[in-house]
Formats: sequence, structure tokens, C-alpha cells
Amino acid sequence: MLKTADELIREAQQHIECVDVQTAKRIYEESPDAVIVDVRESHKADEVKLANSINISRGVLEYEVHKACPDANTIIITHCAGGGRASLAALSLKQLGYRQVYAITAPFDEIKKVFG
Repeated sequence: MLKTADELIREAQQHIECVDVQTAKRIYEESPDAVIVDVRESHKADEVKLANSINISRGVLEYEVHKACPDANTIIITHCAGGGRASLAALSLKQLGYRQVYAITAPFDEIKKVFG
């Protein structure tokens, strides 16, 4: 039986640390080396992005993340437009060996209001 994207996302969220925007902001502010990874497509990030985020599109994350985050202990906070891709990305990062990964599961406009 085929799974839907929503089912895959719900499964991923059972294995990762999902956070709201306020919790993500606290984690980021308390961790000077934390990295915010925007996993939206690059053309979306080019339009508007968070002040301190880096864009690594979901489709190339596994190939590119090591360049920005070479240490497995780096705190990585993923976000997208609504939480689905951020959740899938967080699971992939955990599977790659990153130990401190969080996915923001909120709409981008809400994230932008808090992070700037």
C-alpha cells in the first residue's frame, strides 16, 4: 500500500524533535553555534528568508549539509513553509548522524515574525 506525504511526515515526526517557534527561538538564542537551515526551494528563500538562516533545499540536503555543518554535535533547526519538509529533513539529518536536530512545525509567516 502506498503512503501519502502526510503519512510519511507523521511517521518522521515520531522520530524527531518537533518544536514550536518560541522553543526554537530559545534554543537558537541559547546556542551560539546553532544553525537554522531553511529547506525550502532556493527561489522561495531568495524571495524572503530568516535573518540568520542558510538555505539548503530539501532535495540536496544530504549532499550539502556537511559543508555548512561539519560537526555532528551542531545544533540544527530546520524550517520550511509549514513543517512537513522540515520534519523530513530533520529525520534525514538524524540518519546522517547529527545528534541535536529540531524541526519547526509552524507556518513560515509565524516563524518570520519571531526570528525576523
